[in-house]
Amino acid sequence: MMDEKRFNKVFSSVLMAAMVVVIAIATVLKFRDPQVNKVLLVVAALGSVMGVASSVLSANGLIWTFIFGILDIAFCLVVDADNGIWGDFSMHLFYLLPMQVVGIWQWRKRGAKGAGTEVRARRLTGRQRLWGGAAVLAALAAVYGILLAIQLHTVALEDINRVQVFSDAARTTFNIAGQILMSLAFFDQWALWILVNIASISLWGSTMLSSEASSYTVVMFIKYCFYLVNSVNGFRIWYRLSRPEGR
Repeated sequence: MMDEKRFNKVFSSVLMAAMVVVIAIATVLKFRDPQVNKVLLVVAALGSVMGVASSVLSANGLIWTFIFGILDIAFCLVVDADNGIWGDFSMHLFYLLPMQVVGIWQWRKRGAKGAGTEVRARRLTGRQRLWGGAAVLAALAAVYGILLAIQLHTVALEDINRVQVFSDAARTTFNIAGQILMSLAFFDQWALWILVNIASISLWGSTMLSSEASSYTVVMFIKYCFYLVNSVNGFRIWYRLSRPEGR
């Protein structure tokens, strides 16, 4: 029977290979459209590959996740700006980018120093989960209200895509909370990443189906489908990494 570390390595390699193949096929097919913005299509594709590499490395508790995370954020900024998803754009620029540096610093303190060494993960207490969950829900309501108000300045009320606005708010809120837990090496981050990826699939799926969708939104939709699979695997791996010794 295959041991766990070998399984994780094989699973991660297959996930990365599948992602590259699917993104390459989607990109080539979209290139046939004479109206496609080929530069932004390539940017979205490269960002997707960098993001999946970062997510896979994170699931395995390896510090190189933050290097690929910086590259992914740079590509996401371009894509979000072109689609007018300003909540996600602001979150990437002013929060996620600086938190990559924080993550490198914190993970090194917890034993992840490269060369395949895993981070020493930990878990939130029951009280921390209760108060943290309440704070996340309150923040979600606030962010949704802010983004909805911003939309009302440019779009008529009946034309607002509320699913897209809520998905954007959920991604922004859960990403902020998840990144804090990730940088501090808490296992509980993976529950939030699963929610982030479900919200992201909803956001890009809604955008993809709209009449004004950009040609590369399908690439972003595929990216987050892969993210969801990886986040479930990350939940499994970090459950082991965060177990108290002897259990």
